Amino acid sequence: MAEELGVFIPYVGGVEHANVLLPPLETLCTVEETCVRDKAVESLSRIGAQMREQDLVEYFIPLVKRLAAGEWFTARVSSCGLFHIAYPSASETFKTELRAIYSQLCQDDMPMVRRSAATNLGKFAATVEPAYLKTDIMTIFEDLTQDDQDSVRLLAVEGCAALGKLLEPQDCVAHILPVIVNFSQDKSWRVRYMVANQLYELCEAVGPEPTRADLVPAYVRLLCDNEAEVRIAAAGKVTKFCRILNPELAIQRILPCVKELSTDSSQHVRSALASVIMGMAPVLGKDATIEQLLPIFLSLLKDEFPDVRLNIISKLDQVNQVYSIRDAAANNVKRLAEEFGPDWAMQHIVPQVLDMINNPHYLYRMTILHAISLLAPVMGSEITCSTLLPVVVSASKDRVPNIKFNVAKVLQSLIPIVDQSVVEKTIRPCLVEMSEDPDVDVRFFATQALQSSDQVMMST
Repeated sequence: MAEELGVFIPYVGGVEHANVLLPPLETLCTVEETCVRDKAVESLSRIGAQMREQDLVEYFIPLVKRLAAGEWFTARVSSCGLFHIAYPSASETFKTELRAIYSQLCQDDMPMVRRSAATNLGKFAATVEPAYLKTDIMTIFEDLTQDDQDSVRLLAVEGCAALGKLLEPQDCVAHILPVIVNFSQDKSWRVRYMVANQLYELCEAVGPEPTRADLVPAYVRLLCDNEAEVRIAAAGKVTKFCRILNPELAIQRILPCVKELSTDSSQHVRSALASVIMGMAPVLGKDATIEQLLPIFLSLLKDEFPDVRLNIISKLDQVNQVYSIRDAAANNVKRLAEEFGPDWAMQHIVPQVLDMINNPHYLYRMTILHAISLLAPVMGSEITCSTLLPVVVSASKDRVPNIKFNVAKVLQSLIPIVDQSVVEKTIRPCLVEMSEDPDVDVRFFATQALQSSDQVMMST
């Protein structure tokens, strides 16, 4: 019912009669079940957004005030999600009153009410005039950031990014930055965890210099936090954070932490890092990637936990459109096979690599074909014929010409590795079919591979 009433305006005679929908929703805002209250608030917001200004003043604002003064905490919790609808239409007197009421809700005896006030502060702040934003709203925000309940403080962290976008950069530096720096050292790991998740969003709000001076040290602290959950959150945001910094700063301050995290005692930290680290390649540039990131890729590819290895392999497409970096990633797979042998490679990395030949991103598929051409000499004839070759042959049906002519090149490289009978039964028929492809490049490379196969046959 709470959900349906939100779309009921056409059935009660249009917006001029929308106020008749408010009483049942007001009642639903006070019930015990959270999901019902949430839907009632959502429906009230939807209706309020369509109501005429005089009706908002006559019916909606009093409703918000009644809920905010409700005896049951459920009513007060619900009221917090409605201030952003009520405020813009209110008179100056009512606006002053609404700001004061919201401030009281932020100091409510019940933590559930304070949590709701913290959650909705960003939405309310977006409707408040700039003059009051810097005074009333920042006072409310500062109260929430000093709450004795960590569940309230961590929701205040979420508000930091929203408020930061509303303030001028200098006000953001004055009011939000000190709070975030303090939160990054909060006694509750849950608050520090939330900071680790949000920090990169604040960098844009405060600008480059405060980021370098204050937020980078805070982020480095979080990457080295003694709580694994915090390191997981920080590690998972490392690429997003580095995108905001200049490459030199990322290499100088963040990369040493990334190296530490790649050998972290928690497999979940290493897994979080492995899922994003490939995205750092385009940020750091070709030289730094090859010199400094690749050794980290390699150590994560050797990790004892499959999830860590899989996260690295499954993100190969993020190594950008820079061929030399993709080439280095494919070479990593080959180096692992050489170092640990074909049996280990078949068990730990080859299946995951081959699975990606179906990835919708064509650069992914290119990288896998390249990896196969490098793996084949290491894996030997038997594994190449049974496992690698079928994948290459299936890729010959790819819709992208670039993939198909790379298939022809890979098939040419496999001819000296496999038995002559395999060349005759599998490779040549595939190349013959490709030599009649509509694309000129596919025909060229397929014909070239066929000529190479003829030469091998003649020499034997």
